[in-house]
Amino acid sequence: MQDLQSKRALITGGAQGIGLALALRLSAEGVEILLVDIDLEALEVAADRISSAGGLARTYRTDITDLSAIGALRDRVHDEAGSVDILVNNAGIVCGGAFLDVPMNSHIQTYNVNTLGLVAMTHAFLPDLIAGPEGHLVNVSSASGFIGLPFGSTYASSKWAVIGFSESIRLELDMMDNRHVAVTTVCPSYVSTGLFEGAKPPRATKFVTPEKLSRLTVDAIKHNRRFVLTPWIVKVTPLLKGILPRRMFDSVTDLLGANQSMQNWTGR
Repeated sequence: MQDLQSKRALITGGAQGIGLALALRLSAEGVEILLVDIDLEALEVAADRISSAGGLARTYRTDITDLSAIGALRDRVHDEAGSVDILVNNAGIVCGGAFLDVPMNSHIQTYNVNTLGLVAMTHAFLPDLIAGPEGHLVNVSSASGFIGLPFGSTYASSKWAVIGFSESIRLELDMMDNRHVAVTTVCPSYVSTGLFEGAKPPRATKFVTPEKLSRLTVDAIKHNRRFVLTPWIVKVTPLLKGILPRRMFDSVTDLLGANQSMQNWTGR
């Protein structure tokens, strides 16, 4: 999708952080933005920022863990804006702490938002992408989708599921002759949005900014890239995991500080 001019993008979790950074960058490319978030006040502020920069944004307060709300969102989007060309499943929450110290409802909510909400949004809007001349599905996962993450077990596993889902949908689209729809899975290390306050990036890396991640993601949309992996350590992780014996790989992640990275998490 090299030409983004006049395309329409729906972004979940679009009122702040990664979602807002993506919205601003896509808007600068001439994309009409549909912001979806549960925070109405933040939605209005985000839309004002996009409008002030010369872009066009519509807002939709929606709880993506509510299937009936997603159905109503789809109907409203189609009535007010039209079909979607780019779907960005960005909404996510972080649940940190020792597994048994975290309430079970927090673990369940992590899966509801990070995994099931993403699947439900894709089910609702993938037909739009297929029906158009070209479409793009962007699923925001995490570097933790490739490794175990102590003190972030359900967060990491929710992101493992996103990678598996994205790759499965990508192959399915290809097998069903819907090659005009591309799929990109975004897997950054810790991003400086406040969600990971107290976490410590692996050694020789630092927090990724939402602005940098948005730039890499929009570039991936333009060039139909399967993955966005950043920083450098994320790029080598799948290879190392594939070639190293398990104990050696565990030792490497321990040496780099990845295993301890969520131990002091205090984020929202």
